[in-house]
Amino acid sequence: MPLPGGRTSTASAISQQSRTLPITPKKNQDDNIKKVAVTMPDLNTSEQQGQLIQFDQTMSLEAIIKDICQKWSLSDPTNYALRFNEKDQKMYITETNRKDIRDGQVLNLTPSAAQTAKQIKLALNGSRLEDKNAALRQLSFLSSDYAFTEEFVKIEGHKLIVDIVQSGNFKGDPLAYTLKSFVFLMDHNILSWDIVEVDFIKRVADCVSVSSSNLDLSCLQCALAILESVIIQCSHQQATVEQIVTPVNIIRHLESPNIEVQKHAIALINALFMKADGVKRSKVADSLRSKSMRNVILSNVIRGQIGDGMAHQLYVLQTLLLNLNEDLMRKSVDINDPHQIVHRDIEELRRIAFDVDGDANSNTVRRPQTTAKDYKKLGFENSNCPAEDFLTAPPGALALHVMLYFARQHGENYVKVVLENSTRADEHDCPFVQASKKLTMILCDILKIGEPPDDDGLTYYTMFFSHDHPFEEFFCICIQLLNKTWREMRATAHDFKKVLDVVQEQITRVLNQSPTSFEAFRTKIHALTYSEINKLWEKERLEKEGQGAQLKPIIELRNQIKPEIMELIKQQRLNYLIGGTRFAKYSKNGRIRDKFWFWRLAPNHKALHYGDCGESEVLPLEHLPNKLPLADIQKLQVGNDCTHINIKAKRSAANSKLAFSLNFENDETDPFCFIASSDTEFDMWTDGLNHLLNNEMTSGQVNKDLETLLSMEIKMRILDTEGIPIPPEAPEIPLPPDNYDFAYLNL
Repeated sequence: MPLPGGRTSTASAISQQSRTLPITPKKNQDDNIKKVAVTMPDLNTSEQQGQLIQFDQTMSLEAIIKDICQKWSLSDPTNYALRFNEKDQKMYITETNRKDIRDGQVLNLTPSAAQTAKQIKLALNGSRLEDKNAALRQLSFLSSDYAFTEEFVKIEGHKLIVDIVQSGNFKGDPLAYTLKSFVFLMDHNILSWDIVEVDFIKRVADCVSVSSSNLDLSCLQCALAILESVIIQCSHQQATVEQIVTPVNIIRHLESPNIEVQKHAIALINALFMKADGVKRSKVADSLRSKSMRNVILSNVIRGQIGDGMAHQLYVLQTLLLNLNEDLMRKSVDINDPHQIVHRDIEELRRIAFDVDGDANSNTVRRPQTTAKDYKKLGFENSNCPAEDFLTAPPGALALHVMLYFARQHGENYVKVVLENSTRADEHDCPFVQASKKLTMILCDILKIGEPPDDDGLTYYTMFFSHDHPFEEFFCICIQLLNKTWREMRATAHDFKKVLDVVQEQITRVLNQSPTSFEAFRTKIHALTYSEINKLWEKERLEKEGQGAQLKPIIELRNQIKPEIMELIKQQRLNYLIGGTRFAKYSKNGRIRDKFWFWRLAPNHKALHYGDCGESEVLPLEHLPNKLPLADIQKLQVGNDCTHINIKAKRSAANSKLAFSLNFENDETDPFCFIASSDTEFDMWTDGLNHLLNNEMTSGQVNKDLETLLSMEIKMRILDTEGIPIPPEAPEIPLPPDNYDFAYLNL
């Protein structure tokens, strides 16, 4: 949107008819020449028509703009620039993104980024409120463009934005434009977050703390995003935000019907939680584990289908809550504690099991105490000093903690498990304490307790938000499962590891079904018996190996049909790329906040089409404005070789394994950077791209698909031989006869 005073006298001589475009040109045969139309829609003109030009990619951008300006008799071409004129692509054309120009596009000749930045700054410094509002509106749009932001920062325009926020003079839409502009300006990583001061943070925090009746959703969303970034990226203002904004202030925003507000609210809570330490961390944790907080998340946030952004924030919150168990997991018990807390806890385990019939609150002793014998029945290795069983960390004190929770909160089930094992023959006894320690380690491994949240993690479990002690409840169900599986397997002490492997498989398979509550988890996991696990394993083994896979005739048949199967796999990869995928948007410097783009392979397999999209959008090919010819791609890089994966960004090993980038011969051209959302997505895209670039497909999924399809094809081809044993070697061919004088009988 043009600013007052931003038009030149020369430009005013150009025709309003510049909005009228010539006839669409015929398809161009030279890849370096793009036939496009150029207009000047921001100027009130009445003489000249729009220009139809041949945009030569081998010419400098300055030379092309100079030619355009000469045809319209515009002086000083350096004051002008070209911009895209697509619905979702209106940014300045630079040497970096000029490759995105395609035949038939309409480009706009506008004042350059430097000129526009000066005009906006001039309007913001002026006295007319109308001009300031118009400038802020334009700034909120242009600040998402890197080229404009560079120019705006050069003239210290960002300081004006900070001053406007600190002044507190703007409300409603102008304030929303200002905060949105600030978010975009900072997202380009040109400026350090250390520029923010206390007064600025207080004004932004006011947007979060304002009463519900006066909420402006646009201001609120931007304010939440700014405060989150201050906590994570500002080296000296974290404490300021912690003092002004607490989870209690933020929780009520989770009740907002706006999903983006909810997402940014949880992101801010996660940031406060992640950066807090000591007493502050405990206070934040208590707020998050409260029943009111959990009910808000279950009722307002987790509802039907949610986008990847929200799923990631819920995953981070879940990880942070579960990681509260890390300190206990890594800490050994103190057997020399003068308060004897550990010894009292262990004695309580024994007392509940054998003396008071599972009633933790009872002080009545049912029988004479035989302490050492009871400790042995419980499964302690050292019955004389049972505390020594918890010296090894991990699981350390966490194992004792969850066992004590089980005994106190589920006394009857606890006694049932202990007594059932203590009455078995010694060789079939499942030592409760040792089993609990091993199970605690398995659960910590499955839930990745002690590991920081992954940058692109999306897996969360609704049931962990349904209880104020989720890990402890999880253990209580799983220890009963272990006892049940031990009984079904008729295991002995020598089968301990085998039983634990089966239990881990049962837990993992049921978690993959995403149970919504602990009761649902309990029902599903008790239905998945040892017998069912065996059937599943046997089915998977047969699918993997196939009938007679090691026989020589089968091996020869495999080698014969393998090329056909490989061609089928290649075609499947290409079909996957044609179907398209939505990726989070990355540059070589890392993730671009809340930006996504959609990529598809052209049906003729000669180019990749792409364009910006929403968090949940799936765009058809005709709505993707940009095209990347495969001939322009020099190589595909994966993993830590990619520029957007680096140590400074603190990306996890799992994240780097899903990274890939498309690189070009010209080192000055930035690569296209991606991080897949799953192993399957990564394998499909890298395999498809490698095939298109005439490279070998190297993913592990290729071998899996090859084995699966070969097995199925072989089974189909030898279907008629069912029930007939296949010899390991082909029958020996007899020697030829001495002569070929055959006798024929006339019948």
